[in-house]
Amino acid sequence: MPRVLRRIVALALGVAALLGPVSISVAAERVTIRIGYAGPAAEGGRFVSGPVGVIASERYIERAFADDPAVTVEWSFFKGAGPAVNEALASGQLDFAFMGDLPSLTARAAGLQTRILMATSPRDNLYLVARPDSGIAAIGDVRGRRVAQFRGTSTHLTTDRALSQHGIDARDIRFFNMDDATALAAIASGDVDAAFGKSILLRLVEQGLAKVAFSTKGDPATTASSHLLVAAAFEAAHPDLVAKLVRGTLKALAWSSREENREAVFAIWAKSGTPIDVFRADYEEQALAYRLSPLIDDLLVESYRYKAAQVKALGLVRRPVDVTGWFEPKYLNAALKDLGLEKAWIRYAADGKPRGNS
Repeated sequence: MPRVLRRIVALALGVAALLGPVSISVAAERVTIRIGYAGPAAEGGRFVSGPVGVIASERYIERAFADDPAVTVEWSFFKGAGPAVNEALASGQLDFAFMGDLPSLTARAAGLQTRILMATSPRDNLYLVARPDSGIAAIGDVRGRRVAQFRGTSTHLTTDRALSQHGIDARDIRFFNMDDATALAAIASGDVDAAFGKSILLRLVEQGLAKVAFSTKGDPATTASSHLLVAAAFEAAHPDLVAKLVRGTLKALAWSSREENREAVFAIWAKSGTPIDVFRADYEEQALAYRLSPLIDDLLVESYRYKAAQVKALGLVRRPVDVTGWFEPKYLNAALKDLGLEKAWIRYAADGKPRGNS
């Protein structure tokens, strides 16, 4: 073989030796992180109300992976709320999900393997709003009335607990299963007399089409809770990516929890299409840090234990739900320490009393 040809072959082999393994390695390390949210986004974008509105629209998670070009973040917003997210998780279409307590509990009962990484909205208020001419002025007045409720979502269990606390049997109410948009329209048209739900129902109050007959504001035990969870298989395969995602999410919650950002936070949430005055009314006399705490404290865990018993008692699941080992706070605790946020939120005891900072 001529000397020049031998040199060309040697050079080609050298380049192949250098580039070949690198190309294979890069291809093997590419990961798409698939995140689901239990609710629709405005105009097909990323604008939703609540803490995920800031996390998604301001791209906090994407920024957490800005130094890793091998990672792509992909969001999906589900009109079918929690049940639709569960289907996607079960079929392996999602790695992470922002969702509420009830659908997560029913999925756990069915054997879906997930880990709860942090709270995102642990103390959402429940409202009963009624048509002004309905004669419903308190929660006890709903007996025998037509009432909308979005069953299978996080407000379902909160409603049942509130009714129980006031000695009301849910079977004495004519419930209609409606999503939020349908319930709003049904009250406005008079097809139902009232509705149980979250702050979105305050839109009707702002418009003068309904009044608040009851709320759980001020009761830390009777609230709807939402969280961030991860598929157990993804966590086992990519604990480093889980840590980065939790860190990015925590930064968003830290910014959103500062009182000086109150109006800016509400303005971002209002891009979802919900008027900003709804958020002002919902959060009135409540600290942002109280409502948006990410902490896995005793109150949160006890709340899920109580709701686990509820879903079995209500016949929503066939098997008891064991929450032992479901919560995985190590990523959150590491991020709190790393970001200097250990005193940013107050921890609560199981009885709802403050225990102090983390």
